[in-house]
Amino acid sequence: MNGAQLIAAALLVPAAGAAGIALAGRRPNLRESATLATAATLLVCVLGLLPLVLAGERPQLVLLEMLPGITLGFRLEPLGMLFALVASSLWIVNSVYSIGYMRGNNEPQQTRFYVCFALALAATMGIAFSANLLTLYLFYELLTLVTWPLVTHHGDGEARAGGRTYLGFLLGTSIVLLLPAIIVTWAFAGTLDFAPGGILRGAGLSNAALGGLLALYMFGIGKAALMPFHRWLPAAMVAPTPVSALLHAVAVVKAGVFTVLKVIVYVFGVETLAEVRAADWLPTVAGFTIIAASVVALRSDNLKRRLAYSTVSQLSYVVLAASLLAPLSVAAAALHIATHAVGKITLFFAAGAIYTASHKTEVSQLDGIGRRMPWTMGAFAIGALSLIGIPPTAGFLSKWMIFQGAAAAGHHAALAVLALSTLLNAAYFLPIVHAAFLREPRAGGGVHGEAPKPMLAALVLTALATLALPFVAAVPLALARAAAGIGT
Repeated sequence: MNGAQLIAAALLVPAAGAAGIALAGRRPNLRESATLATAATLLVCVLGLLPLVLAGERPQLVLLEMLPGITLGFRLEPLGMLFALVASSLWIVNSVYSIGYMRGNNEPQQTRFYVCFALALAATMGIAFSANLLTLYLFYELLTLVTWPLVTHHGDGEARAGGRTYLGFLLGTSIVLLLPAIIVTWAFAGTLDFAPGGILRGAGLSNAALGGLLALYMFGIGKAALMPFHRWLPAAMVAPTPVSALLHAVAVVKAGVFTVLKVIVYVFGVETLAEVRAADWLPTVAGFTIIAASVVALRSDNLKRRLAYSTVSQLSYVVLAASLLAPLSVAAAALHIATHAVGKITLFFAAGAIYTASHKTEVSQLDGIGRRMPWTMGAFAIGALSLIGIPPTAGFLSKWMIFQGAAAAGHHAALAVLALSTLLNAAYFLPIVHAAFLREPRAGGGVHGEAPKPMLAALVLTALATLALPFVAAVPLALARAAAGIGT
């Protein structure tokens, strides 16, 4: 298969898989086999594209012309390749985990759950492969709509309230801010096609206008969870844990920071923003989000809420690194998408395993739980160390590159934010690990062991990936550097 055919297959496979899952709904074993087969086939398609992109090719596919000069088209470049690789790889692991979680907790509407999951991956591939802003916008909105049933999965009042917040923030920011930004870009640039160096270079916008347009984009991309448009993310924690893992590691928030990077690199252009200083305000907003979200995480006793605010903070690492506009920091921002994904999905898998085995949801309830669930809490410890940035975990690799990029840019305030946030990360993660292994179990904690084997296998696998990634980082590093224009 050539590049265009592989792109078409990667888009169609999860959509066709969703139909197959729906048809097999009355036979759980067949339904879950269809889920795993779909995820594996998608990964094969994405891996087929990898050698082409690494060799310098840019596979593309044009489906139709929606408006004069604007196509529904796809073109794969290194940043999109990295995002697609992360999402398709983790979908398989998340599917294995979901089987154990959904069965272990006797969750309702399991067929709908797997169908929406597959559709979410189809939308994610559309975002990763988008050749222009309008194609990206359409799949960005589709991702919001197909994940809403996952957020409201339980159907109770809390789930419906969380779903309203989810839709309100994500659709509100994209329609009120992001869509007008795209229209203004079309009006001045005459094109929406992504291009190295940025399509707004030489478009005739003043420095102030460029800064204002950048603000529309950054706050309009609500999935990146820049404050104050972040509340949808903790509100969505009412969803089952595999959905939280999808939101935080595989698709939704990664689609947000991926779009931020696409806009900075291919719409504005790093050199243009650096020359006119139109992004000087963005490190301040990202830095505030990093610190403020970390403080909220530190004060949160609910485990999933703590992890949610940790994600808000970690997403702004990507925004901060990109906004420094140094080639190394842009590459670090791209790499952090991958390293954060494997660390954070491990933490959410562990949280779901704790709930399934012990029905504990609060940090204050976890004293001594590591003695009953050593594999789960060992994996949690690895994920936590990665998000703190301790070697040899994956998180150290990207965080160290962000430090280097900030130093290269001479941005001392960013260095201070990174140092302080690292201390805060340690302050809200390490006490959990300490309590789990070094404190006596509380009375009345019940008798339980590890979660079901599919859940345990998935979280151990992602923990091992978190440790292994720095030693096999040649491919993600090459893609990240190519996305930033280093060595090209």
